[in-house]
Amino acid sequence: MRELDQVTSGVLTGSRVLVGIAARSLAAVEGRVTLPQFRMLVVLSGHGETKLVTMAELLDVNSSTAMRMADRLASAGLIVREVNPVNRRETLMRLTADGRRLVDEVTTRRREEIDSIVSRMAPQHRTALIEAMAAFNEAAGEQPADGSHPLGWP
Repeated sequence: MRELDQVTSGVLTGSRVLVGIAARSLAAVEGRVTLPQFRMLVVLSGHGETKLVTMAELLDVNSSTAMRMADRLASAGLIVREVNPVNRRETLMRLTADGRRLVDEVTTRRREEIDSIVSRMAPQHRTALIEAMAAFNEAAGEQPADGSHPLGWP
């Protein structure tokens, strides 16, 4: 097997592990929000107050889809929507305290599971993983994790 094929296979296997972790971390809030709705909460967590049209762009959905998601999240008490006082044609959204707690809960679960896996690795493999993931993220154009996108979604 070529080296590139081996690397690709390893990354695909690792991505299955990470998708599993993401799914399990969201299981605790299943029924409260869907994955797309959770992505909206994560974006609000990182960006703070955001215009609806900007949110639609960030999530790569149309404005009507973003509005329906926001309606459901507002009904659940996870976000607040308000008319922009500067431009009354715009809607602004922000997390509520409950919305912040939900994002923090899922983030904590995800971090704990990743910590558990990484702690079982030999120290030299952890160091190699740091270097490999930094190079992988850089090649993908992803900014280093600084806490503003705790679940990896801008």
